[in-house]
Amino acid sequence: MIKIDFSPEEIDSLHYERYHHPHHRVQQKMEALYLKSQGLSHQDICRIVRISKPTLAGYLSDYLSGGIEKLKEINFNQPTSELDAHTTMLKEYFEQHLPASTAEAQSKIEELTGIKRSPSQIRAFMKRVGLKCRKVGSIPGKAISDEKIKEQETFKKEELQPRIQEAQEGKRILFLLMPPILFMALF
Repeated sequence: MIKIDFSPEEIDSLHYERYHHPHHRVQQKMEALYLKSQGLSHQDICRIVRISKPTLAGYLSDYLSGGIEKLKEINFNQPTSELDAHTTMLKEYFEQHLPASTAEAQSKIEELTGIKRSPSQIRAFMKRVGLKCRKVGSIPGKAISDEKIKEQETFKKEELQPRIQEAQEGKRILFLLMPPILFMALF
């Protein structure tokens, strides 16, 4: 058991910070140290605060090495990607040259930066920098029954023609691929 002598000012500070610090994790640390200052056993502190013994030992070690100010530090692991250094260049490139698929984006990123990443990492990166996946839909094939012919005409008038019009006005990008006939639109 780690023995610590707390001054009355430190106890008052711990008591105040356990309720008033803006970050909940710091409040938890202060609560654990406050309970320690009140003479509770490590087992009771861990049960009340709902932390493990190694976590409590880490809090106590931090307090011994830097006092209450050390407990106020918030050090979460936030890994960064090597692609983050190329974010602006890649975003500008992909806004000018839209990739048709994640695989195409993956190969272009590797070509431009020399960094190879999996498709799932590429999708996450593209989403993180604000680029969206395009929606894909198909134009129906030639209909045989009168019902299907009407359905195709409705599709053509209500969905396809307005999208073509938006593309002509510059509000949408429309790609036509053949065969089979598909269209992809950027929303």
